[in-house]
Amino acid sequence: MSFSDDNAATAMPVESSQAAVAWGPIIGGAVAATGITLILLLLGSGVGLTMVSPWSGESSSAVTIGASAAIWLVVVQWLSSALGGYLTGRLRTKWAAVHTDEVFFRDTAHGFMSWALATVFVAGFLASSLTSLAGAGASATGAIAHTAATASAAGAASATGPDISTGYFTDALLRPEKATGQARNDDGAAAAEISRILLQGAANGSIPDGDKTYIAGIVSARTGLSETDARARVDTVLKQIDDAKTAAQTAADKARKAAATTALVGSLSLLVGAFIASAAAALGGRQRDDEPDLIPSRRPIV
Repeated sequence: MSFSDDNAATAMPVESSQAAVAWGPIIGGAVAATGITLILLLLGSGVGLTMVSPWSGESSSAVTIGASAAIWLVVVQWLSSALGGYLTGRLRTKWAAVHTDEVFFRDTAHGFMSWALATVFVAGFLASSLTSLAGAGASATGAIAHTAATASAAGAASATGPDISTGYFTDALLRPEKATGQARNDDGAAAAEISRILLQGAANGSIPDGDKTYIAGIVSARTGLSETDARARVDTVLKQIDDAKTAAQTAADKARKAAATTALVGSLSLLVGAFIASAAAALGGRQRDDEPDLIPSRRPIV
């Protein structure tokens, strides 16, 4: 063999046949992190239920409950990620003849992959809960449409009676001044007509003064009230309808803000969890490599 061939053989890099990714420690750390996450979530749910009571005045405020849930979500992510990442670093086999910087990078990458796998597991287990949480704003917004009703319900009102969203207000308009126990003629037709007016006003956002005057005339004729009292009753009921719509819009806005806050806190906790898992895996790997070898090395006898 020539001298040039010896130099070429020496310059060729030596590539290890062993893969740099150890899936066993990654899966083990992910499973451990998933188990701890589920345990802590159940614990947090139990503590959270103690803060809610069906009796008025005995429950914590919504702000307190929301802040506690956000803090607990971050704590759960920190603890589970730290445990999963540390186990991933400690369980992997020692890489021989690998530079220290490369070992640090591999440990960090293993911790990150373990966190990602655990996140996928937890997301799969809690898919229904996350979907309900993400759709909270849309569900609350749908309450506005239910309160305002739709134009298609007006056609069904004549056949099946007043729509349920306006039935109460219609009954309030046609309620007699004094209960006589005598049935009044054409109350059903009047109720259906007023319901159609209310539905049209809900769709347009307001009821014209002409329709208000017409409704007041029907109320006066059916209840025995004076025109002034009938108009006052109409204004009172219309204000109740506006208050109901405002309350539905306020609830939708609160749900939207709560969903946005939860999404931001959740994304922040996931980012922190990824960092903690990577750092814990690097720490566990370094402790794994610093362990002394129990098998005494064999030194040649001089």
